[in-house]
Amino acid sequence: MRRTPGLVAAASAGLLLLTGCGGSGRAAEGPSAPIGVTVQAGSATSVHVMWSRPLAGGEVAEYEIYRRGAQGGSTEARAAKVEEVPGTRYMTDVTGLKPSTAYVFTVRARDAAGNLSGPSEETPVTLPAPAAADRRAPTPPRTLRARAGGARAATLTWGASTDDQGVVSYDIYQGGVRIHSVGGGETTALLTGLRPGRRYTFTVKARDAADHSSPASPAARLTTAKGRGGDAGTAPADLRVTTHAEGSSHHLDLSWVPPRTGGEVTAYEIHLDGRFATTLSWGAAPPKGRAAYSFFVGEKAGRTYAVKLRARLPDGTWGAFSEERTVTTGAGR
Repeated sequence: MRRTPGLVAAASAGLLLLTGCGGSGRAAEGPSAPIGVTVQAGSATSVHVMWSRPLAGGEVAEYEIYRRGAQGGSTEARAAKVEEVPGTRYMTDVTGLKPSTAYVFTVRARDAAGNLSGPSEETPVTLPAPAAADRRAPTPPRTLRARAGGARAATLTWGASTDDQGVVSYDIYQGGVRIHSVGGGETTALLTGLRPGRRYTFTVKARDAADHSSPASPAARLTTAKGRGGDAGTAPADLRVTTHAEGSSHHLDLSWVPPRTGGEVTAYEIHLDGRFATTLSWGAAPPKGRAAYSFFVGEKAGRTYAVKLRARLPDGTWGAFSEERTVTTGAGR
């Protein structure tokens, strides 16, 4: 990992962890581990697992999905393979799970020669309790709106559905194909990986704990920008950077508003003077509102830094950079 001289981790109250920028495990040969694994409870007995392709290692022939969970009152020590899907797919449903149970999922990639990657980062999920005598599907989401965020991203927003037992998840469809899912408490979803200058049609369905799906929302249509336009909707907003000193040590204090993604943003890349500095990850649930982080940069006053950052989105891709801010150590707040 490249490092900026003098940059040192400074975890705050045990909530933040400074990590390397590499993948989470790689076999001696073959593909690296899939990235950006997310797991969303789809009902009381199923989950929807999504991931992004490995960053290195060539073509993937298939993906293997592994699960650990409660077994006889204790957590399983080893992960069991529960699904295999072709290398052209990046999501799957895992069914037959136990309600009110915590599970951990990982994904591995296998190439045509049979080389298997290391596991992805572990992603936990807890299934909701079953709904007693739930025979009614949720109402369809209302007033779906779609807004292009440059050439390769879009943000969907909709009116919440209602259900006699509660909505567990929302499924996003492009045409008749499900492409994403978010939790039942969300009414926003950020979609990435779109193609420039293309027209898209989206709908959303709500799902309850009994696995009943609502009728589709009204359709929303958009056209992405042509060329390589920036995907501004994926960037952290309102970045503020100040500096403070503790004795002869100088620190940068960052705060920002996470992008609205329809899911949690748990990792950021920090760049200083146009170069990668480090990856910042939350070891627990990330803050819901403005995020903040402070770190040591050196003992020299009068040093000027240009600072920007970008978020790792729930689908595993990196979003657009925030606006760059400039700050000089020893200048005060």
